[in-house]
Amino acid sequence: MTRRGKNIVITGSTRGIGNGLAREFLKRDCSVVISGRSEASVDPVVADLAEYYGSEFVAGAACDITNADSLQALWNVATSAFGSVDVWINNAGVSIARGPVWEQDDAEIAQLVTTNLTGSLLGSKIAIRNMVEQGGGQVWNTEGFGSDGATQTGMVAYGSTKRAIRYMQKGLRKDTADTPVQVCTISPGIVVTDLLVGDYDLTSDEWEKSKKIFNILGDEVSTVTPWLAEHVLATDKSGARVAWLTRRKAAGRFMTSSFRKRDLFRSVEGA
Repeated sequence: MTRRGKNIVITGSTRGIGNGLAREFLKRDCSVVISGRSEASVDPVVADLAEYYGSEFVAGAACDITNADSLQALWNVATSAFGSVDVWINNAGVSIARGPVWEQDDAEIAQLVTTNLTGSLLGSKIAIRNMVEQGGGQVWNTEGFGSDGATQTGMVAYGSTKRAIRYMQKGLRKDTADTPVQVCTISPGIVVTDLLVGDYDLTSDEWEKSKKIFNILGDEVSTVTPWLAEHVLATDKSGARVAWLTRRKAAGRFMTSSFRKRDLFRSVEGA
């Protein structure tokens, strides 16, 4: 059986937004390559997706996104399984506990920058180089808090990596202008994942304040990823930005928040 859809690689797709996107792309007749840090995290996800969508449409590999050779190996897995890569999404990312940067752990800051920025740079490099050779494709990078220049207490390190992503995207679009490769951006907004919750002390006053905002502006993976997948697949030009939480949508939610009570974190806090 041959699928009509695109061949898609998603880094950091064993859980969270990446996994949600993988499932939505598979529902839309695409073939998907799952990746994560280890085979132990990748293999069960591939087996689960293969059971529902067919083993011929799902592949996977452990990948160190901070290592160019490992990223090239991920590309090779995709082309071996599906023949080509139409869409490569640099989704993998990490966060660290919020706090003044001078109080944060040196090793954690280094891992944050290496994963969020170096990983996206190297992932883009490998994908673009191979897509130029194959005759085209799309490379997507993922924005987050700080991409638009917004600042918040305790978010210097994380926000800096995401601000850099926006500069990287502008530069990559210029560098690829005379190539058949399109460079595009995903902005998922505030999504309830381990990445969002993991850098908070859930017993703190800071969490209680942030939770109020998140319950207004946030959404679950199952709400956001179908919309993102549809718009990614519909994109056919470099520079496109697929953004779930626009300023207009955010303003509307604040205006209706007193009538629209939500608790997105009941299961998280009860764990």
